[in-house]
Amino acid sequence: MKMDFFPLFNSIRIAAISSVFTFFLGIFFAYYVKKLNPTLKGICDVILTLPLVLPPTVIGFFIIKTLGPNSYLGHIIQELFETNLIMKWYSAIIATVIVTFPLMYRTTRGAFEAFDMNLKYAAETLGKSNTWIFWRVTMPCCKKGILAGVVLSFARALGEYGATSMVSGYTPGRTATISTTVYQFWRVGQDALAYKWVIINVLISLVILLVINLLEANNYGKKKRV
Repeated sequence: MKMDFFPLFNSIRIAAISSVFTFFLGIFFAYYVKKLNPTLKGICDVILTLPLVLPPTVIGFFIIKTLGPNSYLGHIIQELFETNLIMKWYSAIIATVIVTFPLMYRTTRGAFEAFDMNLKYAAETLGKSNTWIFWRVTMPCCKKGILAGVVLSFARALGEYGATSMVSGYTPGRTATISTTVYQFWRVGQDALAYKWVIINVLISLVILLVINLLEANNYGKKKRV
C-alpha cells in the first residue's frame, strides 16, 4: 500500500503556524509579566501556565464549547463567514497554540529574567528608545532561551493528539495528523502502517532533541568562555 504523507505535511504545517503565534504571544506576555509585582506575577503565571497541566481533552472541550457552531462566538463566526472553526485542519492550530503557549512563555520569561539589566541601563544612557533596546539588545542576548522555547513549542505542537483530535477530528487528506493517524491505524488493526508513522515521529523528535541539546551546549560553552 502506498504511504500517504499528508499527515506529515499537515502536522508540520500546523506546528509551524502555531509556533509563529506562540512566538509573539510568548514574548509579549513574558516581557510584561516580568515587570509586574510578585502578587500579580504569581496570578498571571497560574493563569498563563494552566494549559500546561490541564489534560488536552479538557482544553479541546473548552475550545468546542467556546468556538463550536452551537456556541455564541461560533454562531457569530458562522453568520459572518459562513464557516466554523471546528473539524477543519486549521482548528488544530487553535488547540496547539493553547497547549504550547505555556512552554514558550515560561522559557522566554526565564531568559528575560536572566538578562543583565546593566546592558539596558547602558543603552538608556546613550539615549536609545525602549523599542530599540528591546530588539537590538534584549532579544539578541536572550535569543538562545527564546529559540529553545520555539523548538519546544514546535515539538509539542507536532505531537499533540488530545485537543487536536477533539477539535479537528480525523479525516484522511483533510485533517489527519501524525498522532491521529497512528491512533486510527492502530484502532483498525493496521499495525504495520502505525509503526511507520511511529518511526517517523520518533525520528523527528530525536532531531528536535538534538537541536535543543546543541543550543544548550553552545550556550554553556559561551558562558564558560566568559
